[in-house]
Amino acid sequence: MHEIVTLQLGQKSNYLATHFWNIQESYFTYSENEQSVVDHDVHFRPGIGADGHETYTPRTIIYDLKGGFGTLRKFNALYDIQDEPPHGLWDGSTATHREEAIRPSDYQRRLDMGLPTSQLRDSDVRYWSDFNRVYYNPKSIVQLQEYELNSQIMPFEKWEAGEDLFQSLDKEFDLLDRDIRPFAEECDQMQGFQVLTGADDAWGGFAAKYLDALRDEYGKTSTWVWGIEDCTRVVRQKQLQRACNTARSLRSIGQLASVYVRIAAPPSTLPGYVNLGSGSDWETTALLCAGFESATLPTRFRGSDGQKRGSLSLLEDTLNTSDNQNLFELQAKIGHATTEANGVSDGDSHGPNGRMRPEDTGPADWEPQPAQFDLEYLPRMRDPSVTGPGHIFAQVECERGRSEHDPFSLSLNPEDRLRRRLNEESVVEIYQTGLQFPLLETFPSRLIEADRQHENGLDISTALTCSSRMKDRILELRNATCRMMPLDERESLYSDLSQMAQNYSFGFESGTDTGEDD
Repeated sequence: MHEIVTLQLGQKSNYLATHFWNIQESYFTYSENEQSVVDHDVHFRPGIGADGHETYTPRTIIYDLKGGFGTLRKFNALYDIQDEPPHGLWDGSTATHREEAIRPSDYQRRLDMGLPTSQLRDSDVRYWSDFNRVYYNPKSIVQLQEYELNSQIMPFEKWEAGEDLFQSLDKEFDLLDRDIRPFAEECDQMQGFQVLTGADDAWGGFAAKYLDALRDEYGKTSTWVWGIEDCTRVVRQKQLQRACNTARSLRSIGQLASVYVRIAAPPSTLPGYVNLGSGSDWETTALLCAGFESATLPTRFRGSDGQKRGSLSLLEDTLNTSDNQNLFELQAKIGHATTEANGVSDGDSHGPNGRMRPEDTGPADWEPQPAQFDLEYLPRMRDPSVTGPGHIFAQVECERGRSEHDPFSLSLNPEDRLRRRLNEESVVEIYQTGLQFPLLETFPSRLIEADRQHENGLDISTALTCSSRMKDRILELRNATCRMMPLDERESLYSDLSQMAQNYSFGFESGTDTGEDD
């Protein structure tokens, strides 16, 4: 069944994941004559509710701080149980003190009552649970009582705090045995783990320790990590703390994960057709989800009717051209975004994704080449002039909204792939589907300016890219943070990031280092 188990670590990750689960829920079909191209069993699991009826809930474990879940209850309508009075030896009078419950949003209230709902606005969302449309198994909800959301007294910001919290919880409960094993053991043929986490706060330290435990228990299982970095403007001291946390996450998670993708929230440079507006977590993570959900869509394809399907391991094998590359960047482009917004025209010689058409070179000797994109999710360098476009080692693309698949090959055979790697040419794998990215009422309506005829979905192309540009990004982060690290950590961090950067050298760059030595 090729199942994927998801871990959601932290507030921003849960915003992103809520958009993701809403989209997965929208793919369900309820007619015998209609079948989705998406295999729902990859991310959803069957179960039995409190009333004995079958349930179908996300295969995920959600971690957040006290107060972070909003109105979401551990036991929902599918698993609701009546509170029973505690039984004990005390026979005297008792008093119950309950914290005032958070009032549900109007959107959630109408969902619960089965009433029609309407397009959400930014002012309607206080928590990620305010726009959630799916039910979760009670085992999926894990609230960490040790820290409170947005606490000024004890904020959950230092990377070491995340490490310490995981170690204390794991010592008391054995988190993998309590939280992961029930989901992993019910899988028939698990693809791997999909981890969404904050990377520039304490959640980075929590995730690093979690991955270390996962590697010990599931050493050969693919583990993809999507690290969210808060790129909003803050005071300099907090910005430096975020940078140091990011460097620690990159070093630790980069050594443990099968794939690590850094994503900026929000991206620093946006094409003209993207309107972030208030820049709230709801809006920002919706933009992230458009790229993240589309890039991983091949891992959920049913594979019927000649549809090429992928998997986590297949994608990472394509992207990792030297056996030591696991840091990739996410890119996207909206196919029918309003061209007047950004003044960009695809022209006659390129397809809607910026790729040269095969008729320009001849179908007989045409091979897939890397497409061009205008929305980059990788956190931007402070001085982008330091690096150019770089060399693309490999690129895995997903083109959505294609009513007909291209008649030419979208894959390289093993011999051609090896030849291109040896010749230092780009290895490209392309997946195509007619399934658009759905524009739900929980997705910001004005986030992306699209043609009016495409009101229900977007033709979006995305790519996961292994590029030599990653070397410059790693070295910039190393040089910006090493001097601020404690002495006992500075040398090892400098060395680890330097070695990591060398894995993305190309041509004459091999063996060179553009950083300052301490």
